[in-house]
Amino acid sequence: MAINDVLSPFRGWKHLFNDPVSIKDPINREAAERYRGFHQNDIQDCIGCGTCEDICQNGAIDMLPVAGVETVEGDSGLRPRIDYGRCCWCALCVDVCTTGSLTMSNMYQWADADGDAFLFTPGADGKAWDNVEKGYRRPEGYSLTPHERVEMREAEPEARIENFEEIAAGYSIEEALIEADRCVECGLCVATCPTHMAVPDYIKAIRDGDYDKGLEILYDTNPFSQICGRVCTHKCEDVCATGHEGDPIAIRWLKRHITDQVPNERYAEIVGKAGPATGKSVAIIGAGPAGLTAAFDLAKAGHKVVVFESRKHAGGMLRYGIPEYRLPYDVIEHEIGVIAGLGVDIRCDSRVGTDVMMDDLKAEYDAVLLTIGLHLGRSTRIPGSEAKSVTKAVDMLREITNGDEIRVPKKAVVIGGGNVAMDIARSLARLQKQKHGKVDMTVTALESLDHFLADPDEIKECFEEGIKIMDARGPQEVMLSRGRVTGLRTWAVDSIFDAKGRFAPHYNEDDEVIHAADMVIEAIGQMADVSLLGHDLTEALEWNRGRLEIDSEGRTSEPWLWAGGDAVSGPDVVHAVADGHAMARSIAGAFAKAGG
Repeated sequence: MAINDVLSPFRGWKHLFNDPVSIKDPINREAAERYRGFHQNDIQDCIGCGTCEDICQNGAIDMLPVAGVETVEGDSGLRPRIDYGRCCWCALCVDVCTTGSLTMSNMYQWADADGDAFLFTPGADGKAWDNVEKGYRRPEGYSLTPHERVEMREAEPEARIENFEEIAAGYSIEEALIEADRCVECGLCVATCPTHMAVPDYIKAIRDGDYDKGLEILYDTNPFSQICGRVCTHKCEDVCATGHEGDPIAIRWLKRHITDQVPNERYAEIVGKAGPATGKSVAIIGAGPAGLTAAFDLAKAGHKVVVFESRKHAGGMLRYGIPEYRLPYDVIEHEIGVIAGLGVDIRCDSRVGTDVMMDDLKAEYDAVLLTIGLHLGRSTRIPGSEAKSVTKAVDMLREITNGDEIRVPKKAVVIGGGNVAMDIARSLARLQKQKHGKVDMTVTALESLDHFLADPDEIKECFEEGIKIMDARGPQEVMLSRGRVTGLRTWAVDSIFDAKGRFAPHYNEDDEVIHAADMVIEAIGQMADVSLLGHDLTEALEWNRGRLEIDSEGRTSEPWLWAGGDAVSGPDVVHAVADGHAMARSIAGAFAKAGG
């Protein structure tokens, strides 16, 4: 070692008593135009998805509430706070931001005696660089994840119109992995889902290749995951963060993928068994998704459950309202079989009000659930609608499900713009193709095509299958000749609601169309058959615009009776599942409160 190496540290002693030099106001030197300086965030564009927090490997970002920002559907109400004691200015948070709200100014000079000042929420805590235009933005066309979803493979229209076989093929493992990798795990979908399914967790299970774990996560909140993986209205996808820069994640199809990968015989082991018997019993009227979800939860809790179903098969509107090309019957049977495997007693062909009375159920069981669905169709009541060849969509869908012999029209017109209208149009089109060799089917509705209630996929597939859709047309009369249907008269719709938002269609009588047809099918809504309640109970219960009045957990004004599902909340599978969970929790709470 040289002598200079030994003496070098001691040469600094001469500065020991000098005052330290610090620059309180650094020399202002502008950084490069795209320099990664201090953060900016457009509070209005930000949705609080938290992808920036997740990707930060230094733990420099926390999602926190901000005054004036509310939690709404598609927005968590949280905004990113930056800790510059941890930030390394890598800009990954900017690159991953799905809305493009998070950026970085090119300002880099910030002096402050208060160390806590360097924790701040960009966009909420005002800073000098808030409006600086220069700085780092995610480059145009650059993204950490693909923008386009993996398309679902489907049968071609020319092939599928010939039969009722399932249209969607399901993702392969390779396709599912590519789609799952697009998920940024923001969790906004969880809040939107009526059952609060742990979407990021089950998508992660796909990436990990752990399908048993994925199925366990699914059944934690949804015992109809196979079914919802096919026909769920998937509103969760509407708030998906990736939808702000491309296609939303195919959450529904990924759910289905998990259920497709696990062999049917493995379900019972993964789902688990019924709990120890509690001595409490529950009667459920209606074997649809709401009633059977409640049955699933109650059986898992150890309660005895008996389900009374008036029809030949369980499933409710899942079985009798959704065509087999969308939801195969064997999928329904398997899903119900898992629930029955917990010891749930499902008694089909057992009509309450005829085979068993409500008073008997009240006396024999500790609680009764009413989940009767919407099995009655509504009528337009226009002239001619009472004719024999004018029928309700729900009635005809049920006949097709039952395998009944029905008259297949050569030309038909469907009135309605919802999923039921599309389902009956497409079902009849298949029967037309089989019997007459061609499709001659028209769908008419009051709404413009952009405002149809049907899923966009259903509308698209209607067009692909040769079905005509004439929107913004109001039915005026079913045309008859000697009692036989010859067509439907419609007028163009000028408006549907009046100035106060009330339903009051206004038509242009000069724009008239006669739709030739030998059958007219009405698909303008459904209602519940509440005749099973009997006069006294009907009078005792509280009602709200024709629907049973219930509390937040599904309990009616009669303390022994709960109600939920389509008849209470409207037609939607996943909402029915959520109702089932709520009723089961409420009943379990009532039992606990009663000491049982």
